[in-house]
Amino acid sequence: MRSLSIAATGMLAQQLNVETISNNIANMNTTAFKRQRAEFQDLLYQNQRRAGAASSDANTIVPSGIQIGLGVKTAAVYRITEQGSLTTTGNTLDVALQGKGWFQIEMPSGETAYSRAGSFQLSAEGKIVTADGYTVKGGGTIPRDAVDVTVNTSGEILVKQPTSTAVQRVGQFELATFANDAGLEGMGDNLFRNTQASGDPVTGTAGRSGFGTILQGFLETANVNTVQEVTNLITAQRAYEMNSKVIQASDEMMGSLNQLR
Repeated sequence: MRSLSIAATGMLAQQLNVETISNNIANMNTTAFKRQRAEFQDLLYQNQRRAGAASSDANTIVPSGIQIGLGVKTAAVYRITEQGSLTTTGNTLDVALQGKGWFQIEMPSGETAYSRAGSFQLSAEGKIVTADGYTVKGGGTIPRDAVDVTVNTSGEILVKQPTSTAVQRVGQFELATFANDAGLEGMGDNLFRNTQASGDPVTGTAGRSGFGTILQGFLETANVNTVQEVTNLITAQRAYEMNSKVIQASDEMMGSLNQLR
């Protein structure tokens, strides 16, 4: 019975769907997290009677034919990169991107990673770093005696020292944009790397054409809609149950055949 294997593909698909939804819900409080959505495609079809084939020597044509589908497969787990809400923190080194762009992060391997999470901190040397100690490109070095640090909308980092009345520019965040943000590969720890699908990064500064602006004292929240995710979870659960009912019904039908004398 094809229905057994067809329903099994449906259960596996809905299992992946639930796993994707659960990851979204688990990260609902993760800074700048981008939710994902599982997308599915139908599998190959078996042609028992091909549409358009001749049905007689009088050139009559089969109008629709007979095609039997073989189930469902996962096509992609698509990352939705829409802007999350901004929440105020009041922390000097918390910065949020409003619009397009990614912060560039220098990894220990020399590779450049990309992140929307602007919850930055200071290293012992005064460099602006992530929670894991990775340097943020363009962050510069904050003097030890700085009494005030300001980040303007274009990403310039300005400090005031007690020995001077003028502010001093010590750095400017370098941003990157991609033709296809959904093509970035997640590395964990709120970091991504570019791939052939995302395209090469285009670098620049905040506020320029094609780049968003930077807000100090704010963080971007996850773009997870909890109501929508719970609704999707219920729908996936019901779909899983329906596929399991198909397997149960097919098993009962095969049992009836086995009992024939």
